[in-house]
Formats: sequence, structure tokens, C-alpha cells
Amino acid sequence: MASWLETEAPTRFDELAVPEAVRQALVSSSTSIDPPHILITGPAGVGKTACWRLFARQLLGPGWKSTTHVLQARDLARQRGAMSSFEGFLRPSGSEKDTLAGRTSLDAYDRGISIPQGKNFAPTGSEIEVREGKVPISRLIVIEDADHLGHIRQAYLRRMMETVGEASRFVLIARAPSRIIDALRSRSQMIRIPSTDRQTITKTLSVIAEKNGLEPTEGVLEDISYISEGNLKRAIFTLELLDIRGLTSDRSSVHKMVQASTLQAGRRLVELAIRGKVVEWKWENHRGRNKKVLSGAMAEVDNLMNNHGLDSTDIISQIHDVIVGRRLSVPQPLREEILVALSECDVGLQRSTYPRIHFERFLHRTAIAGKKHGLSM
Repeated sequence: MASWLETEAPTRFDELAVPEAVRQALVSSSTSIDPPHILITGPAGVGKTACWRLFARQLLGPGWKSTTHVLQARDLARQRGAMSSFEGFLRPSGSEKDTLAGRTSLDAYDRGISIPQGKNFAPTGSEIEVREGKVPISRLIVIEDADHLGHIRQAYLRRMMETVGEASRFVLIARAPSRIIDALRSRSQMIRIPSTDRQTITKTLSVIAEKNGLEPTEGVLEDISYISEGNLKRAIFTLELLDIRGLTSDRSSVHKMVQASTLQAGRRLVELAIRGKVVEWKWENHRGRNKKVLSGAMAEVDNLMNNHGLDSTDIISQIHDVIVGRRLSVPQPLREEILVALSECDVGLQRSTYPRIHFERFLHRTAIAGKKHGLSM
């Protein structure tokens, strides 16, 4: 069964939960006679993916998916031979002259012939007309998490953008635009999406709830908006999770998620690690049978990631806030050692597809530091 993040995704620009200025920038750039390369930036969960998908649909027409090529730069950075893979993506045939950006597709000319199916209608309400004598844009190259490319690959991309054909455009997606080199930023129109305000999140959740026949208890949607901290994606995920568990009428269930999404969970996790309780096991009775289950700090990590939908970035942020916010009564030297271990964990997470390994390593290092300062059991 498809997630609400897919089934409830906007199909028109006016359905985007973004400021009007952002919406107008997307409409203007996607319907321009000479569309620019664009750089969409903003924090996690504000709709960057939804924006570029609508941009692609409007610009390329009904067959946009067949000529939209997506590269996940974060995954690329975790691979061996990343530069070779990057070059292979941009030059599929391996030839210096044949580049992905230099190819033209006939799909761009069928906008008046193809009949949109299902929800595949133009986001502005009308298709772009192919002008006589003008080569239409027929290919988009989308690079997600472009701020993880690194300077060498960004410089290579810049040279590619300089020689791009008339029929292709680049779309760069990034959380941290400061990590994008000036040469790329100057060649792109930057569209900055801010964190989603609570009122907009609540309104969006209300529309989704009505579409899916939900009648949440008063205050539930507002609570979800509060704990989401501007992350619309997290808010939708939380509402769907409550619906699956049949808890949309139980406001206390949201407050449990509040507890998991605030500093309390991060503080408990770090305190367990300092005391040396990183990986522990205990017996619990499940339907008359004893079952061995994980406990300790790693169990808290698993709970946050698997049961509450928090990603590794959220957990890192929580732990960091606990440490620097003086919410732990520990000696300053120990605080500094934990911060060093956390920074190395954060770096490791950027290059790995297995976050649990790096969290466990961080927690063990915290336990060693706690023992060194006489706080571990």
C-alpha cells in the first residue's frame, strides 16, 4: 500500500504548501521561453521533492518521467569509485562528445498528442506550447542532495553545465546552499523554501484527514504540527502512523510522540550510554512466552528510527541539543569528548547506508568516556 507521502502528493502548483513567492518562482521558471537551471534549497521535509517534480511535469509534459534523470548525491558519496559513477551518469556512453545533457528526446514534441492519464495533468492547468523554430526542453537532470557532491564533482558539473544543449536543464536540490560552489549557484536560479509554519501544516493535515475519512480528536492535528517543527513530511508521516495504529482519537498517543521527538529521548539515550548501558538484553513475556529483547541506549535508537520515523539527522540534532544545552550534569571534559565522538558519528553517517553501526560506535565511545570519568557502571 502506497504511503500518503505518495498518494497525497500535490499535483498542481497551487496545492504546494509553500509561500506564494516560491510558488510563483516555480510557475515562472517552468513556463519560461528559456527556462533556467534551478537550485531548490531548504530544510528537511518542506517539499523540495514535490516542487521539482511539478517543475519537471510542467516543463517536459505528460511523458516527463521518461526523460527525467535523478542522481542521489548522498548515496554516491558513500560508494567506492564515486567520481567514476558520477561521470558515468553524466556521460552514459563513455564518450566525451555524447553527454546526457546534450541529448534531445522526441517526447518533448508530443505534448499536443499525448493525453494525460489519471492525475498527470499540467500543474499550471495548461501545457506549454512548442514554439516553431524553438527546440523545446526535453530532458531534466536532477541531482538530489547536491551539497554532498564535494568540490571536485561540483567543478565537473559546472563544466558540464557550460556545454549543456538547448534541450536540457539541471535541477539541483540541497539543504545547505553554502556547500554549493559559487560557479554553480551563479548559473542557477535559487528557490529557497523555508520551514513550513504550523498553520500551514495543520491545514494540510486537515485536508489529508478529510480525504481519507479521518475524524481526529480536537487538538491532535495541532499537536502533530507542533512536534513536527516545520517538517511537513514528518507531520504527514506521523498522522499516517497514528491512523494505521488507530490512535487518531487518542490525543495522549500524540504526546507520547512528542516525548520521543523532544530532548527527553535524546537525553535518556546519552545517559544510558554514559552509564555503560549501550547494548543490553532482557526477558519479556509476550503472549505467555519469554522473549529476549534489546534494551539500553541502542534500543532507544531503534525505537526512534523504527517506531517514530526519525531519521539519523534528527537523532544527531537531538543529541547535540542535549549536550550543548547543558541538559546533562556531567563534567566539561566529558561533554567535550562526547561532542567529538558525535561529530565523527555525523561524518560517518554521511558516507554510510547503515546508520545503526555509526550510532552504536558513538554510544560505545560515550560509554568509554563515561567510565574514564567514573560515571559508568
